[in-house]
Amino acid sequence: MKTWDVIVIGGGIVGLSLAIELRKRGATVLVVERGEPGREASHAAGGMLVDCGDETPAALQDLAIASARIYPEFAQELQVESGMRVDLRDQGAIVFPPPEHVHEGRGCEAGSLLPAPLAQLEPALADHQRPAFFLNERSVGPRAITAAALETAKRRGVDISSGEEVTAVNLSEEKVHGVTTRKTSYVAKKVVNCAGAWSGQIAPHQFPTRPVKGQMLCLIAPSRDLLRHVIRAPEVYLIPRSDGRIIVGTTVEEAGFDKRTDVAAIQRLHRAAIALVPELRNAKILEDWAGLRPGTPDSLPILGATSTPGYFVATGHFRDGILLAPITARIMAQVMSGETCNYELRAFSPARFTAGSA
Repeated sequence: MKTWDVIVIGGGIVGLSLAIELRKRGATVLVVERGEPGREASHAAGGMLVDCGDETPAALQDLAIASARIYPEFAQELQVESGMRVDLRDQGAIVFPPPEHVHEGRGCEAGSLLPAPLAQLEPALADHQRPAFFLNERSVGPRAITAAALETAKRRGVDISSGEEVTAVNLSEEKVHGVTTRKTSYVAKKVVNCAGAWSGQIAPHQFPTRPVKGQMLCLIAPSRDLLRHVIRAPEVYLIPRSDGRIIVGTTVEEAGFDKRTDVAAIQRLHRAAIALVPELRNAKILEDWAGLRPGTPDSLPILGATSTPGYFVATGHFRDGILLAPITARIMAQVMSGETCNYELRAFSPARFTAGSA
């Protein structure tokens, strides 16, 4: 029977990035994915690499900033090795804060005054008098970078098993021995759970992850240069792609594992986009979709070793999976190799959800 050094449960951007990092260290790796690799939360994401501000919990700031810093290297490596373009953009974001935050300096230390008049930066915006600030942040095409990660993993010799739902992590003498799927079993001395919203459904540990639904749509802009920057407002965000598409998002819904879109929600997002950029009334709707973000009770990822020798977890990234993929891969590879981690991970420990833990 074939065996591997590590089995990665979950073929999203986090699982694939970790598999690549482990292969760099010489480990043999099998990725087991319940559906098609990269087709769940990674496929549905917007791709804003937001590393600060109200949406990023304080405990996550250091990791978010570190991951944003290494993203160009991460993206370039995947692009070169896969031969696929990932559409990493660095034009920055124009952020319209909620009215109650305008005079509070909300945002982050990287926030600054606009580098030019708003009408000059984005002529297509409806209101050039609205208070706004500029963030020097990037965006990336989630589907493109996940596809590049999958191709890179394959070229580096990572084995991929698609359409196999892992039902349990197998133990032998209370140590990891592999995994069982609905079809078969695989053998490895180390297993890492990167199954996103489904992470808590795999025995023996019941991680408190849950699906948080987000609905979005994609428009084909009337002109490819209609928007240069990501536009973030309380009512909607707009993410331009280099090919002229504009991603419009998003909702945050507690709806279980329901991935159906709702006509009213999509129309509401569409109207909000047009109110922000009137020319979008002439844009064609290419598609709409819903994805399931992996949420946790404290809105922080779950990263590290479990109480079961050989069993690790890297999940619960909520809205930050695309951003945190490179730093998560580096950190988890260190942890799984027994090396000293460069970051303090206590806030993300699986043990924080164990009864009686501090």
